[in-house]
Amino acid sequence: MATDAQDHATGITVEFTRPTDFDSSSTIEAERKESAQPGGKETHNKESPEDEDWICDPVNPRNWTTRKKWSSVGVISLYTFIPPLTSSMMAPGLPEVALQYGITSTTILALTLSIFVLALALGPLVIGPLSEIFGRTWVLHISNLLSLAFNLGCAFAPTTSALIAFRFLSGLAGSASIAIGGGSISDLFDERSRGSAMALFTLGPLLGPVIGPVCGGFIAQSIGPKWVFIVTAILNGVAAVVGIPLLRETYHPVLRIRQAKIQGDVELFDGDHPQFSQAKMSNGRLFWVNIARPVQLLFGDIICFALSFYMAFVYGIYYLMFATFPEFFSTTYGFSAGINGLVYIGLGVGFFAATLVGAKYGNQVYCHLANKLNGGKGKPEYRIPSLIFGSLIVPIGLMWYGWSAQAKIHWIMPIIGSSIYGFGQMLTFFPIQLYLVDTFTYAASAVSAAAFFRSLFGFAFPLFAQDMFDTLGLGGGMSLLAGLSIVLGIPFPVYLWYNGEAMRARSSRAR
Repeated sequence: MATDAQDHATGITVEFTRPTDFDSSSTIEAERKESAQPGGKETHNKESPEDEDWICDPVNPRNWTTRKKWSSVGVISLYTFIPPLTSSMMAPGLPEVALQYGITSTTILALTLSIFVLALALGPLVIGPLSEIFGRTWVLHISNLLSLAFNLGCAFAPTTSALIAFRFLSGLAGSASIAIGGGSISDLFDERSRGSAMALFTLGPLLGPVIGPVCGGFIAQSIGPKWVFIVTAILNGVAAVVGIPLLRETYHPVLRIRQAKIQGDVELFDGDHPQFSQAKMSNGRLFWVNIARPVQLLFGDIICFALSFYMAFVYGIYYLMFATFPEFFSTTYGFSAGINGLVYIGLGVGFFAATLVGAKYGNQVYCHLANKLNGGKGKPEYRIPSLIFGSLIVPIGLMWYGWSAQAKIHWIMPIIGSSIYGFGQMLTFFPIQLYLVDTFTYAASAVSAAAFFRSLFGFAFPLFAQDMFDTLGLGGGMSLLAGLSIVLGIPFPVYLWYNGEAMRARSSRAR
């Protein structure tokens, strides 16, 4: 059942789905229904009068003005941009870090960079579910302030061990926006209108690591590596000054619980209403059930696992490039640390171009297929054509980069290859994130599961990159990765196009 409502700012008629269709069912209700239905399939009650009231309630984030929605998206995207920027900003200055701390092991030096990404993998498993207990907004604000403190800790760390520890803690705090942002976008927009917002959100985790080295190389070279961390702490402070006044709570169950308390609707807490049943759980039980959900989604649902695995593989290659760019361009072309940072611009150009293409044409394809095949009602499978197109671009970019780098031809050729790869990577991330948000009841948990997997690969891939390229060469190593990306990125999406709806129908965790 769907209800048409007018967007307050534009007057455009948009279709709102049932409240239980946008990441707002409670944990205890989902568990009760899962156990009660044959095969564990979750079903939803018919809408109650309270549900009908919520659909048209001005407090509902989907009924906010366009300006308020997009200011929230801007803050969320800013929060999401800073941690990936922090993860890579020190990359061109690694030689200076090694001199400052007397690091002689290449593995330990790589660990100072990639430990942050390991923290980005672990953090969403806790922080994503926390947002579904206490709400999104203050989890984002507090995590950003903690990132500020830990980045300052990195700047003044006395030893290598202290630097690694502060980098890890900074990554844990910074993972909040990556874990929660997709759920916040789901809170604000329905399936047909969230494409552009998701594109902007997805751009942050990819563009941040590109801009980081561009700035970090010159900062480390001119005023020292500790200022890399001081600058990121300043960015955290700026984000707090902008974000705390502008960003309001978006998570529907938390808003409805607050509203019920203000209005004194105690009866709603005593019934079986799915929006309020979580209020009857103890904090310990609620935390445990929520924290287990991303792991259950990742390893208990084949759709979430397969899409997250492919995303993780492509993201691992991304960080593998980050680990090898400085040495390759400095030894082959004689680039300094500052100029080395500029070589990442190729990836950024690819990401930015893909964002424009994905936001515009990806959403057009989705709406066209919905109108042509399903009477205007969208399905997650209508994201698949964009995913397949991006999956075809990724191996082209990898092969271009690898073999032009091995041939040591003009430096622009490897950068063009990295740009093509970045274009394809963004076009795969965009539809995967949307598919997960469209498919699973708990959008933040699904996005957290994917973030865990991809950050784990981002941590691991740089550790074996140099050994692989020493054995196979840049051309052979990238050819191997290109072949694996085809195997992982083409067959399953094609299968999902034909069988995705049936697979979702069998899943107890899908909408």
